[in-house]
Amino acid sequence: MRDGVKQVRRQPKDRLRWSLYRRATLIAVIGNVVLATAKGVVAWTTGSSAVLSDAANSLSDSFYSLLLAAGLYVARQPPDETHPQGHSRFEPLVSLVIVAAMGVAGFSAVREGVARFRAGGVAVPPAWPTVVLLGGGLIKLAMYKVVNDLGLKASSPAIRATARDNLADVIASSAAWLGVVGSSVVHPLLDPVAGIAVALWIGRAMWEILYENLGYLTGRGAPAEVTDRIIEAASAVAGVVDVHQVIADYVGPELRVDMHIDVDGEISLHRAHEIAERVRERVESLPSVSLAFVHVEPAQ
Repeated sequence: MRDGVKQVRRQPKDRLRWSLYRRATLIAVIGNVVLATAKGVVAWTTGSSAVLSDAANSLSDSFYSLLLAAGLYVARQPPDETHPQGHSRFEPLVSLVIVAAMGVAGFSAVREGVARFRAGGVAVPPAWPTVVLLGGGLIKLAMYKVVNDLGLKASSPAIRATARDNLADVIASSAAWLGVVGSSVVHPLLDPVAGIAVALWIGRAMWEILYENLGYLTGRGAPAEVTDRIIEAASAVAGVVDVHQVIADYVGPELRVDMHIDVDGEISLHRAHEIAERVRERVESLPSVSLAFVHVEPAQ
């Protein structure tokens, strides 16, 4: 390669985003470890299949929270010679690891629920399970709200995936609690049935996270309304005659735009470059856009 040719994209470190990432991962790790421990103790002392399923879910959450911290650290590293466009593609990979951890928890919950259903179930004293399941549900609801806000501010699919998993955990804990109460009031089989229902809900959350992040990894295009806003922003710049090509797709969670604009063919090269720079700045100021590449052509 010729000396002096830049091979790595310049990308300044976003200290605000780093701060948001750290807060989100810290909340996820501490919250999930505490809940997994409490639910595990109650499941062991009461023999509840539903609480055990919820404990397995929280244990997988603890595991992926640690992976989330490591993965986000890698994803936010600046571009280098091995990854000249940056490391943002690692972030949706972290989300897929989250899906895998949820899958292990869901499979364990189904297997345990089916086994206890065949054994006839057991009536579970509702006192401690009520405390840990409803208390855990309230904690997860608070975690969802805080982590989701952080994910939106950081434009992070991995953090938003964690938030959605927290919301799914609220439903799972509620279903587990209903199973525990039902095992004492209605029939012992309601406890393993609730455990299986928890596993099915985990599967639903897995699919939503998987679908979104596969799109980030495979270069899914931007929604039509986002493309329209890009065209409007570029067209509003003085000197732009027309916008005749906009290709906007995701590189990891980052939306990158390749666009062609027409300008007056009689103006100087300096003036044309100045217009292109203003278009780039205007498009990159849109909340959904990370990078824009602007090509200039003479108007016909």
